[in-house]
Amino acid sequence: MNEMREDYLVRATAHDGLVRAFAIDATRLVEDLRRIHDTDLAVTAALGRLATGTLMLGAMLKQAAHAVTVRVLGDGPAGMLLATATGNGEVRGLVVHPRTGIDQVKDNGKLNVSGVVGTAGRLTVTRDLGMRHPYVGVVELVSGEVGEDLAHYLASSEQTPSAVGLGVFVDREGNVVAAGGYIVQMLPGVTNAAATEIEQKVRALPHPTTMLRSGESPEDLLERIFADGFDVLDRVPVRFHCPCSRERVERALLLLGETEMRGLLDKDRARGFTEVTCEFCTRRYEIRTGELLELLAAARTRVA
Repeated sequence: MNEMREDYLVRATAHDGLVRAFAIDATRLVEDLRRIHDTDLAVTAALGRLATGTLMLGAMLKQAAHAVTVRVLGDGPAGMLLATATGNGEVRGLVVHPRTGIDQVKDNGKLNVSGVVGTAGRLTVTRDLGMRHPYVGVVELVSGEVGEDLAHYLASSEQTPSAVGLGVFVDREGNVVAAGGYIVQMLPGVTNAAATEIEQKVRALPHPTTMLRSGESPEDLLERIFADGFDVLDRVPVRFHCPCSRERVERALLLLGETEMRGLLDKDRARGFTEVTCEFCTRRYEIRTGELLELLAAARTRVA
């Protein structure tokens, strides 16, 4: 891994704005996800692809405070995978079963992403745009490789033909050496000739991690697709970020209600505290028995 290069995303347009494109180097943040969740090789790739793709969907949001969540629930041993990204380049992710106990590499030498995700199931995209009800789109998985499933979602649910390339390269010890990819979208009005040329260029691209490992940047990747030039709209640093806090944990406990909180008190009274672990960053919070009693009293007041 290039220790000097920071993770960032490029948002661009080409062909007079009729094609929009996103390219990203997310190597460091995917390594953060691997370290936090202690994932198997193929699970690292699956979660990394999902986080990277979700960040590019987040770059499509109009405001930094808006958020997009992508959930993949397949029939593979990893169980549910989920990533949430904001419009300002922050992402967090989780996987239910980070260790799957199956072969992590296929016979062809590629990571067994579809094997850990599964090939049957659903991909759900939830866009929180600050309104009363979020927008939710659901599609069936087409391969379990994540990139193809996101392309299927964009084409069928949002009616935007898109080329999606996502990749994560890990070394023999499981460390993330390269992670990133691209999304290229054809908007209404693009000519057939331009669309055909772009499709040919995308098909001829090396794997995203091959380009990143050779030292190419997100801009270099886009130059391979748009030989006649493109306009960079912005460059956004991207990073893993979990907004969990003690205050959020206390609010979550309040939402459990009186009955559930009484159960926690009974179970943990002997040791004097209840432990709550954030599923996204694995940070642990200790809520002392006295504090839990105060929250229980507050829950009663809310009900009254």
